[in-house]
Amino acid sequence: MGAQSAGPLVVGVDSSTQSTKTLVVDAETGVVVARGQAPHTVSGGEGKESDPGQWWRALGEALAQCGDAARQASALSVGGQQHGLVALDAAGEPVRPAMLWNDVRPAPQSERLIAELGGAEAWADRVGSVPGPAFTVAKWAWLRANEPAAAAATAAVRLPHDYLTQRLTGEAVTDRGDASGTGWWASSTESYDLEILERVGLSAGALPRVALPGEAAGTVHADDLPLPRGALVAAGTGDNMAAALGLGLRPGQPVLSLGTSGTVYAVSTHRPADPTGTVAGFADARGDWLPLACTLNCTLAVDRVAALLGRDREAVEAGGSVVMLPFLDGERTPNLPGASGLVHGLRHGTTAGQLLQAAYDGAVFALLEALDRVLDKDAAADAPLLLIGGGARGRAWRDTVRRLSGRPVVVPEAQELVALGAAAQAAGLLLGEDPAAVARRWGTARGAEYEAQERDGAAWDRIATTLADSGALLRR
Repeated sequence: MGAQSAGPLVVGVDSSTQSTKTLVVDAETGVVVARGQAPHTVSGGEGKESDPGQWWRALGEALAQCGDAARQASALSVGGQQHGLVALDAAGEPVRPAMLWNDVRPAPQSERLIAELGGAEAWADRVGSVPGPAFTVAKWAWLRANEPAAAAATAAVRLPHDYLTQRLTGEAVTDRGDASGTGWWASSTESYDLEILERVGLSAGALPRVALPGEAAGTVHADDLPLPRGALVAAGTGDNMAAALGLGLRPGQPVLSLGTSGTVYAVSTHRPADPTGTVAGFADARGDWLPLACTLNCTLAVDRVAALLGRDREAVEAGGSVVMLPFLDGERTPNLPGASGLVHGLRHGTTAGQLLQAAYDGAVFALLEALDRVLDKDAAADAPLLLIGGGARGRAWRDTVRRLSGRPVVVPEAQELVALGAAAQAAGLLLGEDPAAVARRWGTARGAEYEAQERDGAAWDRIATTLADSGALLRR
C-alpha cells in the first residue's frame, strides 16, 4: 500500500438510502486505496423508514472491508442522505426508526406549515426553500400529530449524517449544507429560525451545532470501529453537497444525477429563493449555495416499466407519439405527492420499445425542466451537463438526456462521488485547503465526452402539454 500512497490517508463515507460506502483515499493524489460497502434495509409500504443503528453497523462493516488502510486514516467525513428525521431520546437512542427523505406521508403537514407561515414566497425568502413533504420540519410535524408519545420522548433531533458524526465523535454537530434541508435553518440569517421551531414545538437545544465550512466536528472517540482514535472528523454534509465537492464544482456547472431519485443542481454565488418550490435553495458545504431540484422517480421507476414490459432496460425504440409520466411513487418535482404513473397517446402501432423510451423521456423531462430554474441567468446555455449516478452508465439514459437537453454531456469516470466528496472534505480539513480545489487536483470530473445533439422539441412539447392537461388526474 505504501507505494500507492504518497500522502496521508482520509476516509470518505456515503451513507445513502440503500447502503453505506466507504473510500480510503490518498489526500494528496486522490488515489482510492481501499473501498467497502454494506447494505441498508428500508421498510416497504407507504412509510419509508430505516433503523439508524443499522447505518452504524453498515459503516463498521464497510470500514472493515477496507482493512489496514482505514486504521491508518488521519481524517474522516460523512456524506449522508438528506432530510431524514432521526429522533433520539435522552440517552441518545432512537425512539423510533428514522423517517427518510422519500417518505411522502407528511404532505398534509407540509401544506399546513406553508400556509401558516405566510405562504410559499415567505418561506422561500426566509428559509431559501418551500418545505415539501421531504423536509425534516414536515416530518417532525407529522410525528407530533401521528405519534405524540414518540415526539414527547424525543430529546434530540438529528439528520442521518449528524447521527453518524455524533456516534463517531460524541459531538452534536451538523453543517450548513445538510442543515439547509431541514426547513428550520434559515438561509437568510444562516441560523436556526426560532419562530419556525416554536411553531412545530421543537427547541433549538435539541438540534446540533452548525459548524462553519472547514471546521472540524471533533475526533474519533468510538471504540467499535476499525478507525484510529483521535483521527480528525470533518463536519460532514448532505449527499448532494458532498457530490458537488466530489466534482470540484465551480459556479454555473450544471449536474444531472440519475439514481433512485433524480437531481439537478449547480453551485451558485447567489442565495436562491424560488417561490414555486421547484428549486430547493440549499447551502453548499463551502460557503456558497447549491440550488437543487429533486425528482422521486428516476432509475427505479424506469426499471420497473422495463420489467412490466418484459424488456431489457436498454431496449428502447424511437418514434411514435406516446407520452409517459412515470410518477410511480408520487412526485416531488413537479409537486404531486399523490400522483401515480400516467400513459397518454397509446395507438395500435405503439411498440413496447417506444413505451419504454417514453418512460425515459418523462423522467428526464422533469429534471431538465427544473434545471432551467436551477441555473443562474448568466450561466452558459451550452455548458456541458455533468451526468452522474448509476443511470449515467446507461446508453439509453445518456441518449435521452442529450436528445432532450441539446447540451454536450460529460460522464465523469470517478465513481462514488458522495464518498469522494466526503474524502475531499476530510482532506481539506487535514491539509488546510478548499475541498473543492482538492477534488479538482484529484481530477474527479474527467470522463467520457459526448457532443451535443439537436434538441427534440416535438417530444418536449408533447410531454409538457400532457403534464399541463393532466393536472386533475395527477392531483387526485
